[in-house]
Amino acid sequence: MKKLSIENLAKIIKAGRKTLGTNCDVTDVSTDSRTAKPGDCFFAISGDNFDGHNFLADVFAQGAACAVVSKDIPADEFPGKATLRVSDTIKALGDLACWYRNDCKFKVIAITGSAGKTTTRQIAHHVLSRYFRVFQSPKSFNNFIGLPLTLLGAEPNQQIIIVELGSNHPGEIEYLTRIALPDIAVVTNVYPAHLAGFGSVEKIAEEKLSITKGLASSGALIINADCPPLLNTARRAGLIFKTFSCSASADYFARDISVGPLASGLTIDGMPVEVPIPGRGNVENALAAWAICSNLGITAEQFADAIKTISPVSMRTEILQLGSLTVISDCYNANPASMKNALDILANLAGSRKRRAVFICGDMAELGDSEQILHLQLGEQIAKAGVNLLITLGNLAAVAAESAKKTLPDIQVSSFTSNTDLCNNLRNLIKDSDIILVKGSRVNKLELVVDKLKSYRQ
Repeated sequence: MKKLSIENLAKIIKAGRKTLGTNCDVTDVSTDSRTAKPGDCFFAISGDNFDGHNFLADVFAQGAACAVVSKDIPADEFPGKATLRVSDTIKALGDLACWYRNDCKFKVIAITGSAGKTTTRQIAHHVLSRYFRVFQSPKSFNNFIGLPLTLLGAEPNQQIIIVELGSNHPGEIEYLTRIALPDIAVVTNVYPAHLAGFGSVEKIAEEKLSITKGLASSGALIINADCPPLLNTARRAGLIFKTFSCSASADYFARDISVGPLASGLTIDGMPVEVPIPGRGNVENALAAWAICSNLGITAEQFADAIKTISPVSMRTEILQLGSLTVISDCYNANPASMKNALDILANLAGSRKRRAVFICGDMAELGDSEQILHLQLGEQIAKAGVNLLITLGNLAAVAAESAKKTLPDIQVSSFTSNTDLCNNLRNLIKDSDIILVKGSRVNKLELVVDKLKSYRQ
């Protein structure tokens, strides 16, 4: 972020009451009092567990240039320190980010979808960084706070910013896209995910396609043609879009797809491409990234040369060799589509190595009234994947276990209701040379299980 005077900042965010302190510039923004540093503008955000207003003394002691607040702060409480009063600090953060995005004039690529956002972003960033100055979200910063922090974290001389837009409820994508104002908008797919907030896949498609509300008039919308609800919703809305597809003719399509245990291959524009990340889902992600790169002038040859050196994304089909154990760490999140993709990877890898397939499965969260039926279907998929040992965490995962047992009576099942109990019993359940998939929604915190498996190697 470039320097900005406190007076100009106050105008941008339309601060009402101001308490101005020493004359200094803002050089960065922060929402976390633990990491606030000299020159920061601290946005005091009130959340479910913490209220940033309670930490103003800390951030000022750490050298913060000013604080944006939504509560009245007595003028003499922090002598010599600047506070800017707004009605909503989260909206003020978004307003600042939108101003900065316009002021810097870089191109913005915004990616949304039920699955594949982060991997698509990482692939596009990996390729484009060879030819442009590119900045991306440091993590999956895709919400009302994370997106503005991503935009504000970019230096003014960056040429391209790649962001993710996430949503749990209607209206969130539209809010975010009006901040990001993308030049290229990508919808990777829509699947049953966050159904508790939307109710149907069609409503999810409408939400994802609202990314166009902030799209530049000359911008490009790119969607997955292999996803009928998405394609049909876009057509009904009269949107102008380009498509990518793994199975049919499209603006960007793949031929000669091969899915191996550790990598996949495809051909684009006559050029063979190696994708060194397992799973058919990552073929789709690579194709979505190709659509982005092609729009920015990258050739198929350049794309193929760059993507072959990419590393897996942490906790997303990340294959770890832990002594004799092979662990597929895919525990960042889960929905029915990503579960199927992960199970395909497990079956492919275990089958090719003739090893025991173990699935440590957590609940799929936020599925609303469909949660029972979708977990019953998950159990059938687990059985069809040939899983030998199923270890579940949570009540819904236990439903999947019952379904798997009915479909495949020989499957071994152990179910737990707490992460601690699962970890304490893990050593008695796994065997040397197992291939273990660890996957579930964030509420399960299954990275703790991966950490436990890592400890066995030490």
